Parts: sequence; structure tokens; C-alpha cells
Amino acid sequence: MSFRFRNFKVYQDSKTLHLRIAFLTQSFPRSDLYLADQIRRSSLSIVLNIAEGSSKQSDKDFNRFLAISLGSVDETVACLEIALEKKIIRDMEFNRLVDACEGISKQLGGLSKALKNKTFKG
Repeated sequence: MSFRFRNFKVYQDSKTLHLRIAFLTQSFPRSDLYLADQIRRSSLSIVLNIAEGSSKQSDKDFNRFLAISLGSVDETVACLEIALEKKIIRDMEFNRLVDACEGISKQLGGLSKALKNKTFKG
């Protein structure tokens, strides 16, 4: 059985983002474990919705899962902003992670557009 999501760059990049966030949040203070948990879950949701959506029978269904992934990207960025404002993470790490989120967001948008235009071969 083939898992087509494994071939998508956006899946690979999302997985890398989640692993970076999982590592980073290990050092969050005890009082902010709720935030660590939420940012891990939102970043994991990006990955999992790409994977789940790729197995759907229609492009419309796949697109719905890509939209959910995109929402999870926004949620991840919001969590990163809170962590930055609470001084849990530094500007440099924040900027690197937000840049990664922007790249993932653009890739999700491009994949969604390709599905809508039927130019995607997956």
C-alpha cells in the first residue's frame, strides 16, 4: 500500500516543524505546560490532516483537510506569539518557526489551488 502523503514536501516540512516544536516545548516552564501541550497538538494537527486528507476519495474532501491544516498553522503561530510575549521563547526561535509556518501555509495554499484547478497529479 502506498501512502501518497509521504511524498508531499508540505507533509515533510510540517513533520519537521512539529518535531522542532516538540523539542522546544520540552523546556517550557511547568506553569506553561498548557501552552506547550496546545502548540504540540496544533503543530501535529497540521501533519495529521495532510496525511488523512490525502487518502480521501475526492479532491473536495482532500481540500477540506488542507483547510483544517491551514487553520492549525494559524493556531500554531498564535501559540508561538503567546510564548514569545511570555518570554518563554526568544525572538530568533520565534522568527525561524514563524518562517517555517509561512512556508507551510504557502505550500498548503498552492496544493489546495492545484486540487481546485485539477492540475495536481498525486
